[in-house]
Amino acid sequence: MQIARGLKALRSRADLTQSEVARRAGVSVGTVNRYETWQDRAKLRLPTVRAIADACGASPDELDTLVRLVRNQENGWWMEHPAVPEVMDPLMSFEDVAEYEHVFANTLVPGLLQTRRYALALHEAQDVRTEVDVIAAKVDARVKRQAILNRSPALHLWVVLDDAVLRRRVGGADVMAEQIDHLTVMAQRPNVDIQILPFASGAHAAGSGGHFLVLGRDDEENPLSSMNVVYLELHRRGLYLDAPVDVQNYKLMFDYLRSQAADTSASLELLTAARQEPTS
Repeated sequence: MQIARGLKALRSRADLTQSEVARRAGVSVGTVNRYETWQDRAKLRLPTVRAIADACGASPDELDTLVRLVRNQENGWWMEHPAVPEVMDPLMSFEDVAEYEHVFANTLVPGLLQTRRYALALHEAQDVRTEVDVIAAKVDARVKRQAILNRSPALHLWVVLDDAVLRRRVGGADVMAEQIDHLTVMAQRPNVDIQILPFASGAHAAGSGGHFLVLGRDDEENPLSSMNVVYLELHRRGLYLDAPVDVQNYKLMFDYLRSQAADTSASLELLTAARQEPTS
């Protein structure tokens, strides 16, 4: 998505038509159009991106940025992992280059914060009649994705959890107790912020909307290296938005959710209270 927007921006700056770029790059007009509209998704090829960018007069820094983005997509471990749904490929590619990820979760703990047993319980409930080894592979993939929180420089994860997330007993009392303990530990990491949106808060900024993520990286010196994308989690598929107006609307929504939720200190107390609630 960022590659597509970058190539389109370069062509616009050069005041070239797709036909002119195609002729200079030695590719078809259809190829230029597919790359500008992100229709190839994970099938983007580095030589083609280079050729199109060169045809548009990309600077060395701009070309380096595009190359890095393409390589992140080509070399991500998730691209060939049989347990990672195709719709998740772009998400993990975006996470790999993002500086921050803001998440609103209204029913389930976000994947980056799930324990293995919680993730297993979710997949066992969702993937009815699926073979055990397939489910195990999916859980492994989800846990492996969490390594993004340990990279350097660290990804800053900020999560607003609806109170319902803590009350839905996924996998039973023991699994939930372990999951809440894990949230408490993660919330004390310098690159993780967790806020709870209590039921007492009433109506909130997300309304009837569901789980969403805002991923970003801001680079004022090299705008092409910046990234802003929204991921909406739907049933067995996802929707990606990167139009500036859409991204801004979700950023504003998340800001309001943060203001409506308990602060991080009070949220730790809410986690402790939820952990101590009777399990019968």
